[in-house]
Amino acid sequence: MARIAVIGAGMGAMAAAARLAVAGHRVVVYERTGTYGGALGRFERDGFSFDTGPGLLPLPAVWRDLFVKTGKEPLEDCVELVQVDPSSRHVFGDGTDVSLPNASRAGVVDALDAALGPAAGRRWSDFLVRAREAWDRTRRPLLEEPLWPNWEVLAERDPYPSVPHKRLLRTRRAGTLAEVGAWELRDARLAALLGSHALAYGLDPRTAPANTAVLPYMEYAFGMWYVRGGGLRELARAVYERCLARRVEFHFGTEVTGVVEKDGRVAGVELAEGGLAEAEFVVAGVAPDVLDRLCGGATVRGAGEVPPQRGGASRLTVHLALRGGRDEGAAHRTVVHAPDGDAELDALFGPEPRMTARATVTVLRPDDPALVPDADHEAVTLSSVVPAGRRVDAEDGAERLLDAAERAIPGLRDRLLWREVRTPADIAAATGVADGAIPVPTLAAAGGRLLHAANSTRVAGLFTVGGWSHPGGGLPHAGMSGALVAGLVVEGPEFRGSQ
Repeated sequence: MARIAVIGAGMGAMAAAARLAVAGHRVVVYERTGTYGGALGRFERDGFSFDTGPGLLPLPAVWRDLFVKTGKEPLEDCVELVQVDPSSRHVFGDGTDVSLPNASRAGVVDALDAALGPAAGRRWSDFLVRAREAWDRTRRPLLEEPLWPNWEVLAERDPYPSVPHKRLLRTRRAGTLAEVGAWELRDARLAALLGSHALAYGLDPRTAPANTAVLPYMEYAFGMWYVRGGGLRELARAVYERCLARRVEFHFGTEVTGVVEKDGRVAGVELAEGGLAEAEFVVAGVAPDVLDRLCGGATVRGAGEVPPQRGGASRLTVHLALRGGRDEGAAHRTVVHAPDGDAELDALFGPEPRMTARATVTVLRPDDPALVPDADHEAVTLSSVVPAGRRVDAEDGAERLLDAAERAIPGLRDRLLWREVRTPADIAAATGVADGAIPVPTLAAAGGRLLHAANSTRVAGLFTVGGWSHPGGGLPHAGMSGALVAGLVVEGPEFRGSQ
């Protein structure tokens, strides 16, 4: 039995802690804030409750696997996991409105044909077939195995099987997600639908590789899920309680100020309150610059291997407390697309990133009585991608999001009781990431710029977990990183992932 110190109580860190405890190790988690869950936070006021992080869960099998591997009680016995239907509603810049069924390709085809015209559904369905091929090619090396030492193989060739396209007397294949939309989907609204899946993770569709297609594929193949009875924060609660049941020890309000190394191997962690917590292994669920600081300023991961990966975007979120109950049949999630998508991308990802005047806004309207004081009120969350590291005027930004959201919920302002705004500065304070950036999922091609550094580091016994490590950002990826780190600790460097 080894002593293992875990820095941070985010979802990836807790996933690793639970698995390591089941393997017989003594695991102690040190969290500088007063609670668990990392990005899966909660804001409460006046009987209203809001998720401050992701509002929906793709690929729940990752978390089901965690509960199967760490105890007899399955995930569904710990939380009420439900599919949302429709999966999403889209309001396009030209006013076209379409609701897409959850995990039903035939239903999506019919809905797109009805809203966008004949053949739109078929083109989207054909795209998903190609996206599935990219998923099948990359699922194991990018999600289920430790990062390959010869990671350059993953960086060189895009696994998305692009359709040949004749352009300027030459035959070309799409190299970016935007080109997939323009050349293969051939409808500005379908292209906006596709691009919104990249934008939701802070990626520019014009530079994101074609295999970014795996992100919409995950949604349409495996569905989108919600935790009824309190939101996705309840998933964090369930994982935390599973850790406790496996005798993981938590110390909240306890900041780690250094990682101690002796003879080339970790020996423990230094605590702000004083003293050394000895450990044979350290698992760090923090951003790269934070870990480097804990290691005395030395770069312990990424250098000479995968190019350093930094998030380029953050989020502006507005929580709305509304009078009046939720409309019957309202979509859980509505994406209100920017009227001018190119102008939005130029503003967000240009030389001087800024929040655009008319942005793509995601509107979440959960059907969950646990979030409101009574049936005569509604809790709604608006969010939009904004540049990381740039000051965002909270009130001006909130007004812009409200303007866009009224295209999905007419009369929204008339129902408003109060609002709570969360900016990139709030994200930075909660996560410790200086610019409030949000990590993106790992993706192939693009010269490796969308790969994340390996979970192993240059220091023996020191591992990294969570969104800033392989396999990158996103709630499913956090769970996968926990499984990979546990495997590397228990089985050693020969570990090659679950079979």
